[in-house]
Amino acid sequence: MTAEDLGMIRTNIPARLDRLPWSRFHWRVVLGLGTVWILDGLEVTIVGAVASRMTERGSGIAVNSADIGTAAAIYVAGACVGALLFGQLTDRLGRKKMFMFTLGLYMVATVATTFAFEPWYLFLMRFLTGMGIGGEYAAINSAIDELIPARNRGRVDLAINGSYWVGAAIGSVAALAFLSTALFPMDIGWRLAFVIGGVLGFAIMFTRRSLPESPRWLFIHGREEEAERIVDQIEAEIGGDLPQPRGEITVRQRAAIPFREIARVAMERYPRRVLLGLALFIGQAFLYNAVTFDLGTLLHGFFGVASGSIPYFMAVFALGNFLGPLLLGRWFDTVGRIPMIAGTYLVSAALTAVIAVLMLNRALTTTSFMVLIALTFFVASAGAGSAYLTVSEIFPMETRALAIALFFAVGTAIGGITGPALFGQFIHSGNLTLVAAGFFIGAAAMALGGVAELMFGVRAEQQSLEDIARPLTAEEAGPYADERRERIHHRHEQDTTGARRFLPGPGSTFPSPGMVGTGAASGRVTASADEQLDREVAAVTHALDEHGPADRDTLARMVHGRAWGPGRFRAALRQTVREGRGRSLSHGRYDSPRH
Repeated sequence: MTAEDLGMIRTNIPARLDRLPWSRFHWRVVLGLGTVWILDGLEVTIVGAVASRMTERGSGIAVNSADIGTAAAIYVAGACVGALLFGQLTDRLGRKKMFMFTLGLYMVATVATTFAFEPWYLFLMRFLTGMGIGGEYAAINSAIDELIPARNRGRVDLAINGSYWVGAAIGSVAALAFLSTALFPMDIGWRLAFVIGGVLGFAIMFTRRSLPESPRWLFIHGREEEAERIVDQIEAEIGGDLPQPRGEITVRQRAAIPFREIARVAMERYPRRVLLGLALFIGQAFLYNAVTFDLGTLLHGFFGVASGSIPYFMAVFALGNFLGPLLLGRWFDTVGRIPMIAGTYLVSAALTAVIAVLMLNRALTTTSFMVLIALTFFVASAGAGSAYLTVSEIFPMETRALAIALFFAVGTAIGGITGPALFGQFIHSGNLTLVAAGFFIGAAAMALGGVAELMFGVRAEQQSLEDIARPLTAEEAGPYADERRERIHHRHEQDTTGARRFLPGPGSTFPSPGMVGTGAASGRVTASADEQLDREVAAVTHALDEHGPADRDTLARMVHGRAWGPGRFRAALRQTVREGRGRSLSHGRYDSPRH
């Protein structure tokens, strides 16, 4: 290990945060952190809307349509690089430092784009703007999940992710004004469009200044006193009679955790979750980027919509995308993650396929096409938001920001670049059959995400983050801690495979060591039963080590097993043998493997 151990602590901070009632503090978290999606939606839409003006004579910058395409690709590349770079730094240096720095980078770069005079300068500023946005995704999503109570996390995450389309709608409407030569000269209007993001970012910066560092990050990195002080302040602000926190966690504090250790443990412990994250991100990135970037040209080229009217259609498209997660989000916390994520992916895939079939039969009008597109992305938007929610929940806290960054970067690089490029070529061909084929491909990509959720999904609804994925630094005191962790993991696998995974409603909690009582009632019962089973298995093991071999009745008398309750001694004996801490001999006798 290259990381420095700082000692071991036992804390109830996660339980204290998860049991908080919704308050003004949580609204500040939503307003201060969640608004990054509005900025991204605004940025992408504004640039797409004013791009044609930038290529016209008299715009003040000598760029052509190919340069605009290159600038868009560079923006996406910058977002991928920023996510990976700042994702690592977020896990190492803290959430607040990074969400302040990345917002500052975005503000400076997008305002600096206003002064673009040559293509190379435009490309550089778009790359830096993308880096800021990509870094925001990693820092923001990890901080939000660690500050929002478990029972609200799904709904809040999806609503925040859906706010991208608020930005898109604002960008669509604002573009109409900036493109109006009656209001602004040709060489000024498009430049002012880039100022909007900087102005919004400046307002957001003031809200963020009052937000604390994640207490979960602090206590793992040796700053438990600061973490306690922050939670005390939050509780004091909320006031009232708060319920008692139920559960603690023991962690070995680390100043830093090497990236290679994080990657190794995540891959070895959660390979199915890695496949799940990739499938969800690639599917939504392909469909979303393909349709969003090419919807204007599709409407203009195949449905005869005038270019000046495109922003109105984009605003309708954005509204449907925003309403989806806003209205469907609560079901992700009640019906459950697996039914809702798989359902939104598969239903949107089916609707996309319907669009493709109707295109092949030339049965779509402008109105019917937009109705189907709006309905499809009303559902798909909730699914796409759940991809970010999923990868921010299902990996250990020490890897959370990096996991978001990695899946965002890979999904965007594969689906986000391939989708628009492929759709663009199909639309450019003027062949409606090829365009329909593009929609079929998008449907297949979303369907694969839905199938992956059915196969590998995690019942994370209303569960503490530490229950969903045990922190890498979590420790468990007492003998046979590794065996107990293996038993909990085995029970978790049983509950998350087969038909039981698809039952609606919150899943059972499978607590991290020491996290008794942090989840739902079923989780508290499970955790308490585990601790009792530990004591009983330890008693049987000790008797075998000291007095074995012995028959079952003799063992029961040695440990007073008859007093444990009906069937408990037999269950503890079976578990002892299953864990390799006892071995079965002939004629109902048992012995220690050490003999």
